[in-house]
Amino acid sequence: MKGKSKRKFTSEFKLKVVLEVLKEKDTLAVISKRHELHPNQISDWKRQFLQGAASVFEAGCKPTSTNAEPETALLYEQIGRLQMEPDFFQKKVDAMSLSQRRSLLDAALSTSIRQQCQWVGLPRSTYYYQPVVATSDDLLLMRLLDEQYLLTPQYGYRKMQVALAKAGYCVNHKRVRRLMQILGIEAIYPKINTSKPAIGHRIYPYLLRGLVIVRVHQVWATDITYVPMATGYMYLMAIIDLYSRYVLSWSVSNTMEADWCCGVLRKALGSYPQPEIFNTDQGSQFTSDDFTSVLLDQNIRISMDGKGRALDNIFVERLWRSVKYEDIYLKAYQDGWQLEAGLQAYFEFYNCRRFHQSLNYRTPEEVLKGIKSSQTK
Repeated sequence: MKGKSKRKFTSEFKLKVVLEVLKEKDTLAVISKRHELHPNQISDWKRQFLQGAASVFEAGCKPTSTNAEPETALLYEQIGRLQMEPDFFQKKVDAMSLSQRRSLLDAALSTSIRQQCQWVGLPRSTYYYQPVVATSDDLLLMRLLDEQYLLTPQYGYRKMQVALAKAGYCVNHKRVRRLMQILGIEAIYPKINTSKPAIGHRIYPYLLRGLVIVRVHQVWATDITYVPMATGYMYLMAIIDLYSRYVLSWSVSNTMEADWCCGVLRKALGSYPQPEIFNTDQGSQFTSDDFTSVLLDQNIRISMDGKGRALDNIFVERLWRSVKYEDIYLKAYQDGWQLEAGLQAYFEFYNCRRFHQSLNYRTPEEVLKGIKSSQTK
């Protein structure tokens, strides 16, 4: 029986795909479907491109001679064989996610995929797996689940199934659970914390319990949320000052990478006085050394929510509720460019012209800058 032929990609093709991702116009689902690629493969190419992009501008960097290509290729193959020795890098491989292990494999090498999978401890089925692109029905259900979660975050997948049924959508509870996992949402309730931090990622204590926040730039907080699109979805990250509710920095992306989060953080730190405490959840992007090192280098204390305790970051959750019901769900953005332009206008309104009852009907900008509202007596 003839086996399935392996696809080989040129550097030019990889660059073309990565540039499409970096434009942030289309969702990852659209790009992966367009080129018939695994979304994780595209994310890996983007990560590799960003990590190696700086080398283009290094001093003394010259194009490789064409005559040296065979010799260089042989050298890289020999180095690759040495690096593939399990005893040499087994501990590092164990700390990697499945997508990171998958990115180590290269079908163009003379070594078989079977052998490479054994070296990195990756099932061959995971390497060859091609995910099914989310259907229009799934995208509709994900939006409905996201809306319901903002209203009833205490609902688990069974109550979510009932809510969908009452809205006229008869869906199996297993499908509801799967879609909630894709959205990254789960019912909020007290439970035993049996989770363990990823290898090499430190989990910091929650510092806001019992803390009285009395001034601006005392505590900042951040989070990432799912944004439904016409085809697929995007991610939105925002950093807010908890005292004033002011959105200090925000960004949208079609992939959720630590480098992206670091960029949003550096933008906020470069525009405003640094906070005393910075609060996040325990997402891998926020527990990564790349992200925490930015805060530690500035002597900023790091606080992290308890696992499964979304109420620990309630102010950011309220921001998501506002931005989704007041803008995203009403506008139904078609692509990433429309989304970014729309959110730019909304956050300007939210910061400068939207009155907050909890702020004595002042705007976040007035509180941040210490401006007294004409309505405040």
